[in-house]
Order: sequence, then structure tokens, then C-alpha cells
Amino acid sequence: MLNLISFQASALGALGQLALLAALAFTLGGTWLAAVGGLRADTRATEAARRAVWAVFALMSLAILTLMAALLRDDFSVRYVAEHSMRTSPTWVKVTSLWGALQGSILLWAWLLAAYAFVLSLTVRRDALRPWSLGAMFVSLLFFVGVCASIASPFIPLAQIPADGLGPNPALQNHWMMAVHPVLLYLGFVGLSVPFAYAVAALVTGRLSDHWVVVTRRWTLVAWAFLTAAIVAGGWWSYETLGWGGYWAWDPVENASFIPWLLVTAFLHSVQIQERRGLMRSWNVWLVVLAYASTVLGTFLNRSGIVQSVHAFAGGPVGPVFLGFLAFLLVVGIALAAWRAPHLRDEADPPAPVSREGAFLAGNWLFLVFAVMVLVGTLFPTLVEAVQGRRDASVGPAFYNAFAIPLGLGLLLLMGGGPLLPWRRADGQSFWRALRPLLLAGLGAALVAGLLGVRAWGVLGTMALSAYNLVGLGLLTARAVKQRGGGLAGLVREQPRRYGAYLAHVGLIVVALGIAFSGTYKRDAQATLNVGAAPVKLLNETLALQGTRKDARPYGQSAVARVLIDGQPFEARMNTYVQAGGTAFPAPAVRYGLLGDTYLVVTAFDPQGKWASVRLIESPLVSWIWWGTLIVVLGAGLTLLSPLSPRRATARVPTLRTAPATD
Repeated sequence: MLNLISFQASALGALGQLALLAALAFTLGGTWLAAVGGLRADTRATEAARRAVWAVFALMSLAILTLMAALLRDDFSVRYVAEHSMRTSPTWVKVTSLWGALQGSILLWAWLLAAYAFVLSLTVRRDALRPWSLGAMFVSLLFFVGVCASIASPFIPLAQIPADGLGPNPALQNHWMMAVHPVLLYLGFVGLSVPFAYAVAALVTGRLSDHWVVVTRRWTLVAWAFLTAAIVAGGWWSYETLGWGGYWAWDPVENASFIPWLLVTAFLHSVQIQERRGLMRSWNVWLVVLAYASTVLGTFLNRSGIVQSVHAFAGGPVGPVFLGFLAFLLVVGIALAAWRAPHLRDEADPPAPVSREGAFLAGNWLFLVFAVMVLVGTLFPTLVEAVQGRRDASVGPAFYNAFAIPLGLGLLLLMGGGPLLPWRRADGQSFWRALRPLLLAGLGAALVAGLLGVRAWGVLGTMALSAYNLVGLGLLTARAVKQRGGGLAGLVREQPRRYGAYLAHVGLIVVALGIAFSGTYKRDAQATLNVGAAPVKLLNETLALQGTRKDARPYGQSAVARVLIDGQPFEARMNTYVQAGGTAFPAPAVRYGLLGDTYLVVTAFDPQGKWASVRLIESPLVSWIWWGTLIVVLGAGLTLLSPLSPRRATARVPTLRTAPATD
């Protein structure tokens, strides 16, 4: 019986590798069938390609379930399990180990890509875009499944099976958020493959009317919502885990997730102009191509080892391969866009500067400049090292804040005023009539903030523009209620897309206020507390150390300090893990509050338990970031309830005679 169990355990690696190779074979076949379906307008080949997607998804599901089983069963005959898991790890840590290292994370990416392709195969319309959109998805699958099945396989066997594994990265098991953040991030990154596939299909077939952007908008909104939640979940992990009281440090890997978010946000605004006015066609193609390419860039930075980050994986053999795939995507996207450039011209005249289209276009420019500046700051140290051989070059928060604050305020300005402007052109009188109440509200908010002691210009500007935006949204809603003659609930049911967008904007305002106040007015102080000694005054709080203890755990131990802050007990921990060589990882105690958080982290312990050094941080409105993000995601979900309008559903698709009428 023992021999049978051992054989079954060692067979898991072989089963997983076989599933990957079979998935790769079906991916190759599906790519060829999709190309045949598109070039020959062969419906049977296209249908076969669609069914090949199902096979790839089933096989990738088998592969990822096999790796999960190996982790949960402590099958150390699989090298990935031996290097990134251990018997004494809690079950949830073993589950998160699946994406806690390079090979497993790429497997998760490939599986999610297959899942998105599967859903696309079930929903894609029977038109000329169908084979090419499936084909573009197959090309992405070919890369990621190929990497999983070859140079980054998580199923490489071990000849010498260890008694126990080395264990997961301690930083990734120090907080439960690592069970959430990476999955959300991959759902956002991988989700952008579908808009990219539709853009490629539209460029190849020449069907560049608004049909592809209408369909793409929904997929993009789903990816955007996941990406938004992922970025903030990562910030929350950093806040709860790293012991510094912050949530964003302009880290290279953080930036790599922010760049596609900026580009996708720009697309979600400019797509409205193409739907409504037939403008910004080339903009939308470029934004989709660059957004998907930027996700691959982020994956390259995270897995190549060329940047130093607490979020990055160790360098491995996949870096050059990802760089090659990034170059391939850019070359294909640029070549197709250049080929179809004459047919990407806008139907109408360029938008007037003072119009709704003009405001959206200005916002797009700000988003694009923002993304380019973040990219420059992220890559600058790497470029300096490559050219000059220096490793001391760095770009700190001061560089990013110098442009992020004014650009962010500019986006808030356009976000509030743009929707109030009419399409095409606004005359001077109507322009000022629309903006006057918003400007008065902003001025009033700034004056009140100044009287309350706010002096930082960034915070004053954020408060003024928050009031400006809220009044603008209120006026738009009140105007619609008056015209309709009913209640707000009826409006939301009739136009979920519009009011979902309004709700998302409210969430972004809440997030902006949280960032402004917590980033500017965070206070930080340190002290050493002695057990039984008189309380210490710190940041207007009274701290007293009640005692310390050590909690033994299967994977290490926790040193705990019990501190009273104004009579309320706080337990801050310092965790050590057996596989970390004694390195300590803080687990701060946080008292969340509507107006601010009290954050306690232990920096040093007395071995005899007589004293502990602590750091106290107070961050005003930091919880508004988490709650504001929830509002944003709810707004995105409400927007997705909007059906296609009859006009859009029956929009004329073909624009070029060379495009086949059917698949």
C-alpha cells in the first residue's frame, strides 16, 4: 500500500507535464485552424478552432489542479513543491504557494488566459472577427503554455526526494492578502488579452467601425475592475505586512501594474467618443495594443530579475523570452495599425477644445503622459546600469510626486467638468454657466479647508476638486431626475452604465482624498517601552508595555508585544520563519478608523522580554482608500449591467471591401 501511495504521488508531476504538452499541441492546432478559418472564410475550421479552445482550457485546468494536489499532498518529488512548500505550512499557505514563485505564477497566468479564451469562444459573434479574435488569443496561449511546458515547467521531477520542503517565501505568507492580490492582478492583466484580440481582428479584417469597441469595452471594464482592486489590494498587503505604515512606494513592480491601469482608464473614456461621434479610432487601437503590451512588460520586469523589488521573483530563464514576446506584440500591433492607418481616420472633424470630446481627449493626453513618465522612472535605473554599468542609480518618490500630483489634479478637473459640457462645441456663455457652480463649490471647500488648518497645496487642490466633482455629479443627476420626472432608482435601472460610471467617479474621489491626507499628514514616532514602567507619551497617545511573549508555530515563531494605547490593547508581532534564516517580518497591529488609523509595529525585542522598541504611525483617512476602491468596483459592476442599445447592436460592421462578409 505504501508503495502504491508513493507511486501515485510521484505520478502527479508526470500527469501535470503531460497535460501541459497536450495543451500545447491543441494550442498549435487551434492557431492553425483559426488562421485557416480567417483566410478562407471557412466556418468549419473556425468552429474546430473554437472547440480546440475548450480542450486547451480543460487540459490547463488539469495541470493547475495537479500542481495544487501536489502542494496539498506534500509531493516533494516535484521540484516546485520541494522548493516552495513544506509540510508544516498551513493549508492556505500551501494554496498560495501555487502562485508564490515563478513557474507556478506563469501556470496560473496561462490557466486564466485559457479561461478567458474559453469564455470568449462561448460569447464571440459569428462574424468576420470571430476566427481572428480566436487566433489572436491562441497566439498568446501559444506563448504562455509553451513557456509553462518548457523552460518554466512547475513539474520538473527530483531524483533525490527530500524529507521536507524549503518552504514558501516568508514575505508571501505573512498576511492572508497574498491569497487575493496576485489572483486579482492576473485577472486584470490577462483580461486585457481579449480587447487586444479584438483589436487585432478588427485591424486584420478592416472592420474598424464601432462594433469591435462596443464589445471590447465590456471585456476591458472587467479587466479594469480586477486591476483596480488588485493594485489597492497590493497596497493593503504592503500596509499590513512591511511595517512602514505606507501602501505605495513607486516600486518598479508597483509601477508595472499602474501603467496598464492608466492606459486602460484612458481607453474606457475615449471609447465613448468613438461610439458617440466616430472619433479617436486610432487612439483606441493604440491604447488597447499598448495596454496589453504593458502587462507583458510588467511580467518581464517581475520575472527577469533586472529590477530590485520586494514584489519581484528571482531572476530566471524566462526574462529574455518575455522580452521577445513583448517585442513581437509591439511589432505586430504597430505594423497592423500602420497598414490600416488610412482607414483609422475619424469620420467627423477634430473635436473642439471646449466640448465633451475635447475634455476626454485632454484627459487621454494626461493619462498617456502619466504612463510615459512612470515608465521612464521605472526603467531609468536599469538603462543607466546597462549603459554605464552603475548600480547606484535610483529614482525616488520625489521624482514621481513631482508630476503625479499636478497630473492627478488635472484629471480630477477634467473628470468633473467634462461630462457637463455639450458634445461638439460649447459657447462661452454655456461653458461658464455649466462650470460656475462647480468652481464655487471647489473654492468654498478650499476656503473651509484653509480655515481648518490645511496648508499643503496638493491637499487643498484635492479637497477643492473633490467638491467640484461631487457638485458636478449631483447636478447631472438632478437634471436627469427633473427631465425624467421620476426617482433616482428608476434612472439607475434605465441607465446603469451612466450611473455606474458616476458611482465609480465617487469612489475615485474618496480614494483621492485618502491618498492626499494620508500621504501628507502621516505622523511617525518611535520609542522604547519597558515592562511595568511609566507610560510614554507618543504622538498625543499614551503607550504602556504590558508584556511580551513568544508563540511557537510549526513554521517558526512569533514574538508578541502587548501594548496599551490610551487604554486599548494592541498586539504587534514579529514573525520569524524557519526557512528565512532568522530574518524577522513585522506584523503590525492596526486600529482602523473613519478619520484615521493608529498603526503600531515592533522594531526590536529584548531577549529577556523586559522591553520592546515600537514605532507608532498615525495616518489620517487612509481607510478611505480601501472603501473608495470598493465603491469603484461596485460602480464598474453596475456599469456592466447595461445592455447593448439597439443602435449599437445593429451597427454596420464592414468598412472595407477586402473584408469577408462572413467567416
